[in-house]
Amino acid sequence: MRLFGKKPSKKATRIFFATDIHGSEVAFRKFVNAGKFYEADVLILGGDVAGKLLIPIVKDGRAHRARLQGQNHVMETEAELADLKRKLGILGFYSVMLSPDEYKAMKDDAAAQDRTFVREARQRLAEWILLAEERLKDSHRQCYITGGNDDPWEVLAALEENAQDHVVPCEGHTVKIDDDHTMVSLGYSNETPWKTPREITEDELAQKIGEAIHGVEDFGKCIFNFHCPPKDSTLDTCPMLDTSTDPPTIIMEAGNPVLFGAGSTSVRAAINKYQPLLALHGHIHESRGIARLGKTVCINPGSEYGEGILHGVIVNLLDGKIEGYQLTSG
Repeated sequence: MRLFGKKPSKKATRIFFATDIHGSEVAFRKFVNAGKFYEADVLILGGDVAGKLLIPIVKDGRAHRARLQGQNHVMETEAELADLKRKLGILGFYSVMLSPDEYKAMKDDAAAQDRTFVREARQRLAEWILLAEERLKDSHRQCYITGGNDDPWEVLAALEENAQDHVVPCEGHTVKIDDDHTMVSLGYSNETPWKTPREITEDELAQKIGEAIHGVEDFGKCIFNFHCPPKDSTLDTCPMLDTSTDPPTIIMEAGNPVLFGAGSTSVRAAINKYQPLLALHGHIHESRGIARLGKTVCINPGSEYGEGILHGVIVNLLDGKIEGYQLTSG
């Protein structure tokens, strides 16, 4: 029985969202720790969780040799080797230890390189999931992780294979993040100049969105966790690239890069049509910001994972309303 008939106050659900960490060990640890630091109830890691490069480290006699960012590195002590691996972890790169003969064989074997990359990426992702579970197991917090266009399906399979009580894969699923709010997650993007593993045409993306949101009962209490931002939303602004060169190069005009909106028309159309409560995006690292499409608040926290910086956003939700939001960096 309530004293004096006073209705108990309902607590807002606090979300912390970050994205595009691209294999960075430092960024992931900051992400997991952000739950306690920001007193978040729900952690959401958006797409592009896998790193971009595999760096061979060749043991040559007593020394180890590697080439990183155009420079040759020679490590003559275990401390120097550990320091290189630490730098690789910050950058989100993977490494593999090879003998000179193994290096020579792998150098000309693209299939072997791909297999090794997938193995190392899956292993790191599995380790991250176990780390997050260990940090969250004695708390009420839940962590949801999805992929992005840069993440091969073979790597993302590690999410489902290693799912835990507090660490939940959410790609293509509708999940309840609290009693009132649901979230739909999709990691595909529209086509890019980089030919990434999970980019598709706008028509295909529209179909994927339709399949993902099927069954959502109340869009006014739903979050669209879509990796690709909506077209021309200010959350998708980046330099235009000349795809006739290999690799593509930035188009310049009067000494300045030509900027354009690289986001998805299909994502924009879906947000305009269904007007979800909140839309969380990534993909375009340099286009950090907050925008509105109708009633929907759309957020891209941006990414500087290679600098060891974790950009994110805190959002408070209560009864189908956004009580407040704040971009963060750490």
